[in-house]
Amino acid sequence: MPKKVDHEARRQEIAEALWRIAGTRGLDGASLRDVAAEAGISLGRLQHYFRTKDEMLIFALRRINQLAELRIRERIEAFTEEPTPRAVLRACLSGMLPLDDRSRIGLLVGAAYYARAVHDPALRAEAQQGIPQLRAFFADQLRRAAERGELPPERATEDEAMLLIGVAEGLATYVLLGVHEPESALRLLDLHLARLFEGAAGPA
Repeated sequence: MPKKVDHEARRQEIAEALWRIAGTRGLDGASLRDVAAEAGISLGRLQHYFRTKDEMLIFALRRINQLAELRIRERIEAFTEEPTPRAVLRACLSGMLPLDDRSRIGLLVGAAYYARAVHDPALRAEAQQGIPQLRAFFADQLRRAAERGELPPERATEDEAMLLIGVAEGLATYVLLGVHEPESALRLLDLHLARLFEGAAGPA
């Protein structure tokens, strides 16, 4: 009886081969043939799962984002009590930093995708998709914090939510470049949160 192939698992293996290439030398020079060789399969077999490079890139980018969301969800679920909005924000924002090998590889791969996305409309549209939802989620947490007296009401805005995203992504970039150590980036993130929440009527 022929062995049943798990197509999703094979697509994931190909994506991981692409991540290894992206994490070490970027994506510009990576061809389908290069990825097939890294995955240990023939080019024809790879094209059975992905007809084009863009199709493969979009699948891999979606998978990277799913893993990042899972990592952040695990941080939130690790709380023994119901977390405050500030704690949720910190868990999400720290999850966007390269604090360990797994998150560092994910961000290196993401950086390679985003560099290509600047000139690739399909990838750019894919990369943009999650930003409005993340901004809305952060803004909702800020509003909840303001309702609890933990944040000045005038700071519970989508602009502040977008600034939080920008701070985390900027710090992540500087860790990848070696400007900051992960611990330093986390300290600066905490400093930004402390300043954002200062002046509240209730406990932060």
